[in-house]
Amino acid sequence: MAGSPIRLAVVDDHRMLLTALGDWIRAADDGIEVAAEVSTWPALLAHPAFPVDVVLLDLDLRDELPVSVKLRALDTMGVRTVLMSTYSEPAVVRDALAAGALGYVAKSEPTETLVLAVRSAVEGEVHLSPRLRAQLGTPAGSPLLSPQERRIMALYSTGESAKRIASMLGITEQTTRSHLKRIRARHLAAGIDISTKFALRAQAIRGGLIVVDDHGGPQLPRDAGPLPG
Repeated sequence: MAGSPIRLAVVDDHRMLLTALGDWIRAADDGIEVAAEVSTWPALLAHPAFPVDVVLLDLDLRDELPVSVKLRALDTMGVRTVLMSTYSEPAVVRDALAAGALGYVAKSEPTETLVLAVRSAVEGEVHLSPRLRAQLGTPAGSPLLSPQERRIMALYSTGESAKRIASMLGITEQTTRSHLKRIRARHLAAGIDISTKFALRAQAIRGGLIVVDDHGGPQLPRDAGPLPG
């Protein structure tokens, strides 16, 4: 995507804020093209500029469609999502990230945070502001993993091979190995060496990605839900 602008859609049902968000982002980063500004989910899907690279999506749209459904639909279309909300409670943020959001921005955050979140999402990186990271109890240097990276780290930690993980998740073995390499690199950058499988498994346990059963073996948490998707 080097050399071409990031195509962004902004979805917020407060029309004055919607217009302001588009103007703020355009002024803050000319490498981001605000291709659509819409107030509803159906309007996003019907917009002639859709699909885009990233959607900046209001968590609090007044409709009856769960945000997890929206996130899965966008992911299926190859669109990355950053959620924004007036709420920043840790449980809400964790649920959003677990559902597939690649960023979460409180509406009280400065425009620069929005821009960083959008640019991170394009690279498949999870972005939270330092304030939200602190609220989650995540040290500033700790790596944040995407939902797919969390799935792969969890499965690999339970003893699954890269080939088996690729089959389970519907990706190639090369993609799986690339994810594992990136996971290790992010941890190393944060001062956490998980170069061995034992160290990676220990970190997965500390992070709650896997649990230890009654016989001392690693397994996925019972509430982990379906891994693919």
